[in-house]
Amino acid sequence: MSKTSTPGTGDAVDGATVEVIRNYLTSAATEMQRTLIRTAYNTIIYEILDFGISMYDADQRLIADSPGLSMFLGANDYGLRRTIEHLGEENLDPGDVVLCNYPYWSSTHTLDVLVFMPVFLDEELIGYTASRAHWLDLGAKDEGYVLDSTDMHQEGVIFPGTKVYKGGEPDEEILDIIRFNSRIPDKVLGDLNAQIAALRTGADRMRGLHEKYGTDTVESSIDSVIDHGEETAREAVADLPDGTWSAVGHADGITSDKDDLIRVEAEVTIDGEEFTVDLSGSSDQVDAPLNVPLGMSQTLAKLAFKSITTPKEDSNEGQYEPLTLEVPKGNLFNPEYPAPTFTLWTAFLAVDVIYEALAKAVPERVSASSGGDLCDIMLFGEDPETGRQFVEALNEGVGWGGNDARDGPNALMHIAESMVRNIPVEVFENKAPIEFDELSLRQDSGGPGKHRGGLGIQRDYRFTHPTGGLSIVQKTQTEGWGMDGGEPGAKNVVVLDLDDGWEDRVQVLVDNDELYDAADDDLKYAGMFRGSFEPGETISNRSGGGGGYGTPLERDPEAVREDVLDGYVSPEGARADYGVVVSEDGEIDREATAALREDRRS
Repeated sequence: MSKTSTPGTGDAVDGATVEVIRNYLTSAATEMQRTLIRTAYNTIIYEILDFGISMYDADQRLIADSPGLSMFLGANDYGLRRTIEHLGEENLDPGDVVLCNYPYWSSTHTLDVLVFMPVFLDEELIGYTASRAHWLDLGAKDEGYVLDSTDMHQEGVIFPGTKVYKGGEPDEEILDIIRFNSRIPDKVLGDLNAQIAALRTGADRMRGLHEKYGTDTVESSIDSVIDHGEETAREAVADLPDGTWSAVGHADGITSDKDDLIRVEAEVTIDGEEFTVDLSGSSDQVDAPLNVPLGMSQTLAKLAFKSITTPKEDSNEGQYEPLTLEVPKGNLFNPEYPAPTFTLWTAFLAVDVIYEALAKAVPERVSASSGGDLCDIMLFGEDPETGRQFVEALNEGVGWGGNDARDGPNALMHIAESMVRNIPVEVFENKAPIEFDELSLRQDSGGPGKHRGGLGIQRDYRFTHPTGGLSIVQKTQTEGWGMDGGEPGAKNVVVLDLDDGWEDRVQVLVDNDELYDAADDDLKYAGMFRGSFEPGETISNRSGGGGGYGTPLERDPEAVREDVLDGYVSPEGARADYGVVVSEDGEIDREATAALREDRRS
């Protein structure tokens, strides 16, 4: 994260021109995003927004982005630079399009494919446009997601920085490698073409900008924007208290064994204008697809850093100059070849752990923990109407934590997903052979507190035809955290309700039967699983709630009553968690409540 701009080089350009150019670049990145959405083939891109769009100058400095999945943006920075280092900048020509999904360079798992192109004007390199998007299949050993890989070579075909277009012409041999290594080649190649269309849109806008204002003016303006970004970020860090704070969390391992839990430790140090995140205390890399490549680890640190320093400003290179990440090779967050990386949900948990450390430094600027997961369900198999293979994914919102001012929001995507969405019921039912029996807020899932944590979601899938399915739910065995006496929210869980013989069809990697009282022997409480399902069987995906803030007994009884009337809290939960007695007609029993709360306090 070294500084490459020269302070003051933009002084010759007036401020109005600098602002016009800055906003033009942001608008160009947004236009790239819209091009991708409008031309993509898969719902994971055009509905969920599982992508990241970035623009860079000729020095590979971030100058604009357009958020989809926020965890991709910093990963784009690292991936672009590492891939160019491998190829050599001198070997890039006008019209080239480069593809990289080698996890240790691209910064995430093999299906999050980075595609970028150099931008030239009159044979002079003026910048790069980049797009990362989730492809649904690229030759991994299993459909959908690989949950039990022990080696990255089980996770799909690897492109370490391969020109899929050369001089503006497609390389048909490379396209054939993609085509013949995918279970759904038409959709994968369609998404590749959508990414390339987005790159070309950004490249056209970048060239137009340079043609209008001149390269010297554009580059000087970019220097000014980056210098201002660094200055603003350093001022924000300087306003924070100096010190060192740490926190520890745990992700589920790849089995139900509690000794298999994976340690995630974050230490945050603020010293003047410098901000350091140290993940060295986390577990060593594991023989399971839970490792997080270094570029992604930088990204999760950037996400937490930006949210408390320059959250309302468009991203640029300068804003991250005060930030340093420390993590040794061989660590969970800096794995070495050939460690698998396919289900790197540990990255999302790490964001919450960094926030937990920051909560000790600036509690007024941080909320209690979220549900801590993406709660993905993926379905795959043969479409009963067309006979063609399909893969569809649906992630779920979780509760966010309460803070010193208000309750936590209900059912939002994890903060690491930024502007990502779930898929509308009508769209998903049209794409996969299922019907939804229920989509609701999960009662009593918000962590009790003076300010309650937000609620998670319950979504029940009913299969209408034989279908494969899996879940990636990683925060099921341990709780989140509340603040200032608040309590954690409910854990994530998936409930399987299947007919006899399901044990032969479903591999449950992490189960929670000891944590939940199963009322029926046909039910299985799971975290991660893969299996095949028959018509009439169901999956109930229940996402976690946010942590509470403040002592629950200090919550206004009227607020508890309203929660009961809204269905957020059950009458039993109101009594047990808040000491508030709500009658059947929805009124507060003031005398019983006062006595119960007094008893609890004593």
